[in-house]
Amino acid sequence: MSLFSPTTVGDADVRNRVSLAPMTRLRADAHGVPGPIVAKYYAQRAGIGLLVTEGVFPSAESRAYPGQPGIVTDAQAAGWAKVADAVHAEGGTVFMQLMNGGRVTHPDITGTERIVAPSAIAIEGETRLADGTKVAYAVPHALETDELATVRDEFVAAARRAVDAGFDGVELHGANGYLLHEFLSPASNQRTDEYGGSPEARARFVIEVAEAVVAEIGAGRVGIRISPAHNIQDVWEKDDAETRATYEALIAGLAPLGLAYLSVLHADPAGELIQDLRRAFGGTFIVNTGFSSVTTRDEAVSAVDEGIADLVAVGRPAIANPDLVTRWQKGADENEVDQPTVYGGDERGYTDYPFLQS
Repeated sequence: MSLFSPTTVGDADVRNRVSLAPMTRLRADAHGVPGPIVAKYYAQRAGIGLLVTEGVFPSAESRAYPGQPGIVTDAQAAGWAKVADAVHAEGGTVFMQLMNGGRVTHPDITGTERIVAPSAIAIEGETRLADGTKVAYAVPHALETDELATVRDEFVAAARRAVDAGFDGVELHGANGYLLHEFLSPASNQRTDEYGGSPEARARFVIEVAEAVVAEIGAGRVGIRISPAHNIQDVWEKDDAETRATYEALIAGLAPLGLAYLSVLHADPAGELIQDLRRAFGGTFIVNTGFSSVTTRDEAVSAVDEGIADLVAVGRPAIANPDLVTRWQKGADENEVDQPTVYGGDERGYTDYPFLQS
């Protein structure tokens, strides 16, 4: 087994053990429809074994950012079908990340009367509207117990649309401070019903969403991403014992489902907590060290060689190097990321990075 050897991820065959980390790129139109440049971007990177798209919103009130794509309307689904076709034409494998932004948004972004979260607790700070104006984060609507089924079913419907559009599977976004992650932390989840108050209760909704999506499209087409103790967007997980208890409860509920993979973003993927979660999960395991560091070729090779992970998710190097796997196989130099173009814009810094000359 090596980074460059083929493997299977759920029901999908992948050509190597590099994965494209899901990264916010914000190139959809005002209606959340991904256009031709989005298809070109992912097709360019089809040499990466497993592509995971940016977070895609499953309902209008879950849209987190201007320029973020959705999978709610027929037009959005048609746009994504062209993405899937373009990736498959290049021999690639692609999962769609489904992301409910939760409280990480504003009604002036979603166009809805409200935004939602486990509890009515706003994030400190500001977000940016489509015109560039900064506004304070809004206080979210605390979802009533009987409203949770609607949110769950939005994930299910989005997963069905993704698979019908030709995607090989979906990834549930349970990380980085968005809705599913908000349920896991006592800082953002202060509920008094059966979905809050204890590690098992806080994990319940995430497990129920996964169960429902699996029932709709099959376990081999469903992965999940988590970020224990990442401490981002006011989803604080600073109590080590409580964090461990919460994620152990989560994995105990997910492991019997036989998901395609568990993807973990953590600064120390070889550490005791993450490796304990890996063993409890018992399936394909993907690691990513997160925003603070750039995964190098040597780190990725070592992670697989040393048995830390089955696949390694790569972010910024894959943005700047559409032929990243070829470069890593050859030990070639890499392009540098044009950071100002990462979040939104046109083809510059998106589809115009050069390939190696043959």
